[in-house]
Amino acid sequence: MTVNGRLRKIVLEPRVTLLDALRERLGLTGTKKGCDRGECGACTVLADGERVKSCLTLAVMRQGAEITTVEGLARGDELHPVQEAFIRHDAFQCGACTPGQIMSAVACIDEGHTGSEAEIREWMSGNLCRCAAYQNIVAAVADAAKEVRR
Repeated sequence: MTVNGRLRKIVLEPRVTLLDALRERLGLTGTKKGCDRGECGACTVLADGERVKSCLTLAVMRQGAEITTVEGLARGDELHPVQEAFIRHDAFQCGACTPGQIMSAVACIDEGHTGSEAEIREWMSGNLCRCAAYQNIVAAVADAAKEVRR
């Protein structure tokens, strides 16, 4: 699979999740292990441009896929517009959910689901925040959507 623009070949047992392959085999620890049951969204990554919960995805099922993690969003020192918006709007507190929230926000914007706060809330609802920073997260997604459309 290609991870963050780089072809990566790893030998894995068929039962290894994409989350564990990214974190334990490739050292990409930005993707977080939260509930390990697909309920919290902390492990959200993009697979061929679509958001997936990597704890529910077997790595072997993504052979040949283009995987993007939170580490792959920035271009050198230039942050992705969603990352910048999360900082501007203080859309994180403890940080446990932040990588998954950011990846889901990127997909939400790419999918065109940013027409209203209610729409953003609906399409981001698969990502939980224990600190309840939802208002700031929604504001950051709306702001980043404007920036991406320019």
